[in-house]
Parts: sequence; C-alpha cells; structure tokens
Amino acid sequence: MSLFSTEINNFWQASFLNGEVLCRKDNLTVAINPALSEDRRAMLLETADGQINAVLTPALIDKLKLNRDQNLSEQALRQKLREGYVELHGADYVFYFSEAAKQILLEEAPLHTIRQLSAADEAVFAEFQSSASEQDLDDAYVELDHWAVFGAFENKRLVCAASMYPWEGQKIADLGVLTLPLFRGRSYASNVVRAISRYACNLGYEPQYRCQIDNHASTALAKKAGLAQFGKWEVISPDSTE
Repeated sequence: MSLFSTEINNFWQASFLNGEVLCRKDNLTVAINPALSEDRRAMLLETADGQINAVLTPALIDKLKLNRDQNLSEQALRQKLREGYVELHGADYVFYFSEAAKQILLEEAPLHTIRQLSAADEAVFAEFQSSASEQDLDDAYVELDHWAVFGAFENKRLVCAASMYPWEGQKIADLGVLTLPLFRGRSYASNVVRAISRYACNLGYEPQYRCQIDNHASTALAKKAGLAQFGKWEVISPDSTE
C-alpha cells in the first residue's frame, strides 16, 4: 500500500509513464512521450524507495541514440545525457503528507497566532516583504495574490508567511514559505506550513513542498512540518544546449 494518496501517485505516474516504455532494467524505467512540453522534454524522478523513472521526447531519444537493446543503467543514461549536452537543472526534493500524517493534520486545532491573509492585509504584507532580502523573496515565492496565503504574527507583526497555488492543473497545491531572519528557529514556519496545508486538505488539495536538495534548512523544515519525501525530481535546464 502506498504511503501517499492516489492523487499524488497518479499525477507522477502520468508525468513519467504516459507514453511508450523504452526499457525497464533493475530500478530504472525509461519512457518516450511526444506530448512533453518544451521545458519538460527531459525529466528524471527518483522516488524514496529507490525507483528511477526517466522520460524524454522522441527527438531527444533519437539524438541520444537510445534504443531497446541497450543495457541501460542510471549511470549509463546520465552519461548519454552529458554526451548529448543535455543539462539537467539542479534536483529538487518533493515532499507530501502521507495519508496517516494528513489525518493527524486535519485533527489539529488551529493556533491563534496564525490566520489566513487577504487583500485587506496589503499594508501588513508590504511591511513583511520590505523586511526580507530580495534573495529570500525570490527563493520563497510567497505572494499575497496567490490562491491561499497564511501568516504568523508576533506582537501584531507578520513574521512568517506561506502561500499556495494549484499546480499543473491538478488537485495539488504547491507552497512556499518565508520567515523573517530575526524570527527563525521558533517553529513559525513549520506551524504556518501546517496551517496552510490543513486549509488545502480541507478543500480537497494535496499540499506539495519542494526545495533544492542542497537546501538543508528547507529540507529540515519540511520534515519538521510533518511532510515525507516523495522523491528527487530533475528537469532539463533552460541553459541546456542540446
């Protein structure tokens, strides 16, 4: 039985296996999908159980001279990608709530220091943004006009905010979170992530949390918030010169 919901499993299966399977060997499956968008024309997903799925457009399959007779391994596939000048963007960890963790989340009582934000909080949110660095704002991508926005307050000051938007046309809500530097390490972020995730779950959405694999603080936050790692996702880089 899967740790995660049918919605999550079906989404990723459709992303990687909605096409012709070129080969399956050991823990690696390589598929061809002519319907992939330009910015997703090569993707790899290593799930937490060690299974690796790769999907490429027919044009890339031909360019890399991949065929059914090849004895492909992950290492061999990555070598083929390098030889074909197919550059992958830095990998992201993808996290979700397990079905069991989601039930615990839904039964939690809300904290009085956290609430949903709206357009009426524009001034409060603007002050919050002015206290954060440009790099933090870019990395977190927390916006007041997103589908859902929640914030944590200390002495009436907004010190942490998270926002969500529906992802890829699915019942999945991708989230970002940002805590002002002076207020980090006080569980604001994990509590806000749980609050906004509870809101999404109650509306039938699966909360999704992504971060780069070398962002150890963000990885630790995901786990503290009760999320479990689904996999490691790599997508072709915009800088790829293949």
